[in-house]
Amino acid sequence: MTVSISRRGAAALGGGGSVLMRQRRDHARLDAMMNRWSDGGATDDERDALWRDIVQLVFSHAFAEETVLWPVLRRVAPHGEELTGRVEAEHQAINDLIARVEKSPDDPRRAEWIQEAFALIRQDIRDEEDELLPRLRAAFGDRRLRSIGAAWEAVRATAPTRPHPGVPRRPPGNALRGVPLSVFDRLRDRAPGGGPAARRA
Repeated sequence: MTVSISRRGAAALGGGGSVLMRQRRDHARLDAMMNRWSDGGATDDERDALWRDIVQLVFSHAFAEETVLWPVLRRVAPHGEELTGRVEAEHQAINDLIARVEKSPDDPRRAEWIQEAFALIRQDIRDEEDELLPRLRAAFGDRRLRSIGAAWEAVRATAPTRPHPGVPRRPPGNALRGVPLSVFDRLRDRAPGGGPAARRA
């Protein structure tokens, strides 16, 4: 029986530099941003900024998982192919939905689609923390988990930050097609006034 990483302390997960702790910190940050977007207390501009931050984190985080973590998990975990296949399908559904939101800034269904995306992201987090990541804990010692964490962080720092539904979910195709797009994504991320409110204005 696996024990969710959400119920274990940092020491039990390999320390702060462990890939498990890095994953959990990103998940907590995403959850806080989604809650803030949904609570109704932010202005339109603040919600646009929050949405951009959520999108950037979702895609860089998922790309690093698909490039570094899931290939390792497929090698070491029983049923790793099935488990990672399910999460990759969730990632594709999130990608497709966020792409629809990004292409339709004036659509009256935009807020509804964003909430659907949040529900998918939360399900993905639960599947990872409860099912996939505990299997990495079972397979590796603390030192190896920290080494994987450093590789994961390096990939995340250069990963795409926008939806690209046509990019494959697995290496080497995701790197060959995704990494060149990350340069364009990061230039767009730095551009002022790129949010939906600005585009509407």
